[in-house]
Amino acid sequence: MQLCRMKRCTFIWILLLLVSFPIASLAQALTPARDFTNAVLWQQTSGEYRALAFQAYNFARLSLKEALWEQANGKPNCVIVDVDETVLDNSPFQGHEIKKGISFLPEDWHKWTSLATADTVPGALAFLKFAASKKVETFYVTNREEVEYTATLKNLQRLGFPNADDAHLLVKTTTSDKEARRQKVLEKYNVLLLCGDNLSDFSNVFYREGKNTKEQVDAVQHLFGVKFILLPNPMYGDWEKPLYSGEKLSEGDKAKQRLDRLKSY
Repeated sequence: MQLCRMKRCTFIWILLLLVSFPIASLAQALTPARDFTNAVLWQQTSGEYRALAFQAYNFARLSLKEALWEQANGKPNCVIVDVDETVLDNSPFQGHEIKKGISFLPEDWHKWTSLATADTVPGALAFLKFAASKKVETFYVTNREEVEYTATLKNLQRLGFPNADDAHLLVKTTTSDKEARRQKVLEKYNVLLLCGDNLSDFSNVFYREGKNTKEQVDAVQHLFGVKFILLPNPMYGDWEKPLYSGEKLSEGDKAKQRLDRLKSY
């Protein structure tokens, strides 16, 4: 009898605790770092993700065919592609960080890239092989760092990507702004199209301080699916940066600010 009374008291205490604890706080307390588990699972498991990636590269193939008819200035032709979440899938790294309860550690990222085991983004390899068959070279313009150069080449070569060599891989040196590297390619090549998962993979007019990203996209909407081929990436990106205000924010602070930014009714 006394044992039953103790169990009943314990149950009532837990119930009172749950009722008195704010639901938002409870959700936040139970949410892992970045609370992007669904985003990573969507990329890893959903047919919709694969379909969108194939769709992007199907548009790229059609656009490349059309662009080849228009170029006749004597320069060789090329496409510029980003690497991460554009041709290589890093969702296992994101899953690793979530399971550790953290957002991002540079040493973890460098360990992951050094393995050179990232798989392809669906459709990427087939499209770039098609481009190569049309004598269109590929330049890989990435914000991976110089210390990751050799492993990145190894990963691309292992998967059979064309032009995976020193002449076609441009990593970050002093700035994450890719415009100077794109201009370097433009000096000698016709850039027929660009592929990326981030708007800044196309032009540095996006995400400049004070700019409205949606307005910038609307202004060049005719280029998407034609000159700019955008791959889906729900896991991370420049889009997340404007969500936060303040410095040295904890994961809890960021989670709260994300929650506050949600539209509701």
